[in-house]
Amino acid sequence: MSDELDKEFTIAFENISSLKKAVAPDIMLKLYAFNKQATFGNNFSFNSNVNGRNAFKLNAWMQLNGMSSEQAKKEYIKLAQTIIKPKN
Repeated sequence: MSDELDKEFTIAFENISSLKKAVAPDIMLKLYAFNKQATFGNNFSFNSNVNGRNAFKLNAWMQLNGMSSEQAKKEYIKLAQTIIKPKN
C-alpha cells in the first residue's frame, strides 16, 4: 500500500504544482502543511529570520504535530483532488 500511496501523493503534488489557476491562500497553506508533515514528519525547522508568511506556514505545519506521514499523504491527496476535480 505504501508504494501505491507514494505514487498517488507524487501525482497529486505534481498536479498541484503545475496548476495554472490560483488557489486560495488558506488551501495552499493546508497543502503546504500536509506536504511538510508527509515528507519531514515532526522534524520542524525554525529560522530566526521568520517573516509573517513563513510564520503562518510553520504554524500550519506544527498544527499537524503527531500526524503520521501516511495520514498526511492521504489528506494531501484528498484536498488536492477537490482542487483538481471539483464537484459540480
